[in-house]
Amino acid sequence: MDEMNQEVSEFKELSVGDQVTGTVVKVEEKQVLVDIGYKVEGIVPISELSSLHLESCADAVKEGDSITLKVKKVDDEEIVLSKRAVDADQAWDDLQAKFESGEVFEAEVKDVVKGGLVVDVGLRGFIPASLVESYYVENFDDYKNKTLTLKVVELDKSQNRVILSHRAVSEAEEAKQKQDLLHSIEEGQVIEGKVQRLTDFGVFVDIGGIDGLVHISQLSHQHVEKASDVVSEGDTIKVKVLSIDRDTERISLSLKETLPGPWDGVESKLQPGDIIDGTVRRLVQFGAFVELFPGVEGLVHISQIANRHIGTPQEVLEVGQTVQVKVLDVSEADQRISLSIKEIEEDQQQEDIKQYEKEEDHSGFQLGDMIGDKLDKYK
Repeated sequence: MDEMNQEVSEFKELSVGDQVTGTVVKVEEKQVLVDIGYKVEGIVPISELSSLHLESCADAVKEGDSITLKVKKVDDEEIVLSKRAVDADQAWDDLQAKFESGEVFEAEVKDVVKGGLVVDVGLRGFIPASLVESYYVENFDDYKNKTLTLKVVELDKSQNRVILSHRAVSEAEEAKQKQDLLHSIEEGQVIEGKVQRLTDFGVFVDIGGIDGLVHISQLSHQHVEKASDVVSEGDTIKVKVLSIDRDTERISLSLKETLPGPWDGVESKLQPGDIIDGTVRRLVQFGAFVELFPGVEGLVHISQIANRHIGTPQEVLEVGQTVQVKVLDVSEADQRISLSIKEIEEDQQQEDIKQYEKEEDHSGFQLGDMIGDKLDKYK
């Protein structure tokens, strides 16, 4: 008996709340046995292995692992230990420091539950659905086992409440990216962007963390009735920066100025003397503007409209009318084309006169021949 008492006394005294380190000697489905140098092996129930729900103890530890534990219950025949309690104590201190400093850290999503995500931060942390992303997410299944960057947004140890946010990290990164972009882009720069939204007055384009506006007048060299006639949501386009207001974070963009202009190469399409069909687009006091190609108009001066004197272009022409015009002069650099309707009429008249004279000459020779034949007969 004395020897037994001496043997027992050689084991360290343990009390509830003590912290010990031991080696895992056996892993069962619902509990783990740990050698902590006590007269009996310590038992760690599956519920005390982790703050997260486990299907099996093997999901958390394996034989031979050295783990630190807290004593939950002590008697002569059984000692119950907790790894979760140790992890939680350490985690609360760590999370409190992170909460106060605003530190960003990473954690793995362990489970997708109703209303959000569960992560392992040494204890059970929760990310509400509204704090996962800055945009709406319909299905969170793909987030399981994914590592997210997080910030602590709410901490209450008495309620065992740990609320985390990935959205806060994303929004902070987006804000920094926006400021960096605002200070790096310059007027006149051509950059690539993605069409985000179409409106009645234009298109919002994401150019890398900030939206710029392409006004409807800057979508095309031609008149645009609605933005959807030119672009669609999701399109990737090149745009030119027209202006930047860094105080209001407003950026004006142009798609039109990245596209070939309607006047580009016009001198290769038209030469003085060419006759081409056009459409009367505008009538003004001094003449008529006729569209020859989309976005390319030439001027028929009032003196070149008719081969008679007219007081106003409206006496001869009307908007929308299709007319034939003759090219008098083309200047691509000045975006100017001079046209004439009168010269086509005059040219036609000259042609008619020449044709008439030719027919008359031909007819005259026949008459002379005929008279000559008659005279010869009478001789």
